[in-house]
Amino acid sequence: MNTGVELWNRAKMIIPGGNQLLSKRSDQFLPDHWPSYYKKAKGVEVWDLDNNHYIDMSIMGIGACTLGYADEEVDKAVHRAIKNGSMCTLNCYEEVELAEMLLEIEPWADMVRYARTGGESAAIAIRIARAATKRDKVAFCGYHGWHDWYLSANITSNENLNDHLLPGLSPLGVPQNLRGTMFPFNYNQIDELESIVEEHGYDLAAIIMEPVRNYHPDDSFLKRVREIANSSGAVLIFDEITTGWRLTVGGAHNIYNVEPDMLIFGKAMGNGYPTGAIIGKREIMESAQDTFISSTFWTERIGPTASIATINKIKETNSPKHLIKIGEYINKGWKVCADNNELDIEIVGVPPLTTCLFQYPEDTALELQTLFTQEMLERGYLAWNHVYTCYKHTEEIVDQYMEHVDDVFGLMADGVKQGNLKNLLKGPVATKGFKRLN
Repeated sequence: MNTGVELWNRAKMIIPGGNQLLSKRSDQFLPDHWPSYYKKAKGVEVWDLDNNHYIDMSIMGIGACTLGYADEEVDKAVHRAIKNGSMCTLNCYEEVELAEMLLEIEPWADMVRYARTGGESAAIAIRIARAATKRDKVAFCGYHGWHDWYLSANITSNENLNDHLLPGLSPLGVPQNLRGTMFPFNYNQIDELESIVEEHGYDLAAIIMEPVRNYHPDDSFLKRVREIANSSGAVLIFDEITTGWRLTVGGAHNIYNVEPDMLIFGKAMGNGYPTGAIIGKREIMESAQDTFISSTFWTERIGPTASIATINKIKETNSPKHLIKIGEYINKGWKVCADNNELDIEIVGVPPLTTCLFQYPEDTALELQTLFTQEMLERGYLAWNHVYTCYKHTEEIVDQYMEHVDDVFGLMADGVKQGNLKNLLKGPVATKGFKRLN
């Protein structure tokens, strides 16, 4: 019996795409077999609707829970907030406390605005940057959400987001008059940004990017981006929705000694509770007063309360140090298991966001990824080729995980050698990227 599969199939008929987040679509993991829904989550343990127990060695709530699921101290603070009323005609004082906390951690910044999701936080940042510069155009690198400003990059060409989001996304529903406002450049390719600035420099409102993600910046790359923003008058926005709070307390940009004009936080700042913050320099942030940026539920109490409790625990435990250590330990284990079984892999990403790529033709690599998830699920793990580490992951948990990885990598390697990978699968191959599911 798999209640989750049955429920997922029902969901696809009444919810477009089956759920609210592409990254949680079951068909991307293990079609027809992924448990899909959880009953309980605690630490790194997950129980599905049939009470099957798993250890999460995948993406930990899409990277939101760096302290582990249902952290007691964060939950206790949230429970108090709910008991005292999560919404009121008056404002919650916690948003002032959180703003002061963020500005102490990031002393280059002067002001803070809030949202509750990463995508809307990025949209707010772009709106403020455009208001401050009185310009429209944006140079971008990486993924920054689903809103019109970002997806409009594909109006000119359906391939503009291929290296940043997903291949072939259609910009249907995005106003055509946004054509020619978004210009992509690839990470560590400073010449691409220089070309954009050469053509559009004095029309650029913003340069938005993650300071680090799959690869570390080349020497002087971020510093050169900073110089280009200065010379063109564009607002430099670092999107740290995913990278923030994982490599250090606050933004990962601090490691590289490059300060942005604006910074976006989310995900890990609330350890599973909706949160988002846009911080920046006063002369830019005050432009939020010249446009209209306002929403009822940006004033509720749970988000800032959870963020304060989460940040306090991150500081007390120095959890980023642990996340890096566990990520490096996983990388070492993957490499040993791959060498043991003559499986060709490449490991990319900063350690807390580590990824194991199977170095085979695309169809074969996707079959290998699907087989890996299938076999690890049977051994009691939610596993993918990504692992977002958390404070509750231990070396002992990783050691047990690697014992199974070694077995599964052996099975995968044999399948490659014998050319029978598909015969080893008990369902369809996982989908790659965006695909209609209903």
